[in-house]
Amino acid sequence: MLDELGDWRKTHYTKEINSDLIDEEVFLGGWVRNFRDLGGLKFISLQDKFGERQITLKKGVVDNELFEKTKLGYQYCIMVKGIVKKFNEAPGGIEIIPSEIKILNTTPDKLPIDMTGETVSELDLRLNNRALDLRSLKNQAIFEIRGELLRSIRNFLFERNFTEITTPKIIGSATEGGTELFPIIYFEEEAFLTQSAQLYKEQLSGVYERVFEISDCFRAEKSRTKRHICEIFTLDLEIAFSTMEDVLKILEAMVYNAIKDIRENQMSALKYLKVDKTTILPEIPFPIYKYEEIIDLINNKFSFDIDFGEDISTEAYRKLGEEFIGYYYITHWPMSIKPFYIMPSINPKYSESFDLQKGMLELTSGGTRIHNKVQLINALEEKGLNPLAFTSHLNTFDYGMPPHAGFGLGIDRWLTILCGLDDIREAVMYPRTPDRLTP
Repeated sequence: MLDELGDWRKTHYTKEINSDLIDEEVFLGGWVRNFRDLGGLKFISLQDKFGERQITLKKGVVDNELFEKTKLGYQYCIMVKGIVKKFNEAPGGIEIIPSEIKILNTTPDKLPIDMTGETVSELDLRLNNRALDLRSLKNQAIFEIRGELLRSIRNFLFERNFTEITTPKIIGSATEGGTELFPIIYFEEEAFLTQSAQLYKEQLSGVYERVFEISDCFRAEKSRTKRHICEIFTLDLEIAFSTMEDVLKILEAMVYNAIKDIRENQMSALKYLKVDKTTILPEIPFPIYKYEEIIDLINNKFSFDIDFGEDISTEAYRKLGEEFIGYYYITHWPMSIKPFYIMPSINPKYSESFDLQKGMLELTSGGTRIHNKVQLINALEEKGLNPLAFTSHLNTFDYGMPPHAGFGLGIDRWLTILCGLDDIREAVMYPRTPDRLTP
């Protein structure tokens, strides 16, 4: 028989229970992370979104009826009314002596995954039971850091006169060309899920000058690696009256500021994940290497055979990660492998483009954009794309489009790095991969 919530409401979260509340009555709510019955003594580890607190029932101290009826299973949803007491041996030096406990919902005797922290269930099994898995202390730490990361990015950009924008996720033609698109039926027409906010943020830089969006994008990649997912969460940013060099400065300052904020506000989460010694403030400015310098290094030092114009292989990136463990830029990629909207360098063999790397992993791709309509049409044709498919985008370049530059940054991949995770799927609440469409 379950209890009714009635007029009970939480007065505090676990993180708010401290020595200032000694001898005060509180109402807590959450889930039973652990329950121990030692005969005359029972301990409940009550977990909520911020952590856990110990609830202690001692025979002769609490009401006999309450003591006898308190039999709880892992992850039961309960509320507790009780008095805060100081107890040095309890986690945080605080315990709650209950006067009443309400069982709001129960769980099966055997949970599908281990929630005690004593063992770690296999990742796919945890993802199959994700809503339960997300209650783990590890996931609490990961997504507290994620929340801080997003807050920091937004605050940083708002302080620098950026406008947050929202752009369509259903589009009529490919954003960047290529085949990595999810087609959908849009009434009686074919449409696609967007690959990025690229074209829209360019257009809006001609309105609001400094714009950003933090949102989902979709890539129909059949990659089954620990670094790729099909629904990605990105920061897209564009700045009018600027070039790639301006963007590099904004980006590295934002990265520095975000890590600073995480260390200042989520150090307990970093320590729980054991990354407080590795997620440290980087030195800025970040080192800058041109694509040709990187290719020469890879070929000469690590005995690869990569020709100019080729992309860098995963194995070559792995070697780069051993050489450069921090953040660094790779700039001036070959124009032949860059999207149509990237501005060529003075020598058109190169592009005004860059990637931000952290070790072996690419976090960001960006650069200066073409803002001249005729040049943009020529670029589309050179890439084998039909300008007619981009008519609505090209039309916006008739109305005084300013020079502009920007980047797209993968939030999930960055969080994977910050939290020291082995698989990007752990950095996403409900990941989508070629093999996973549920839950």
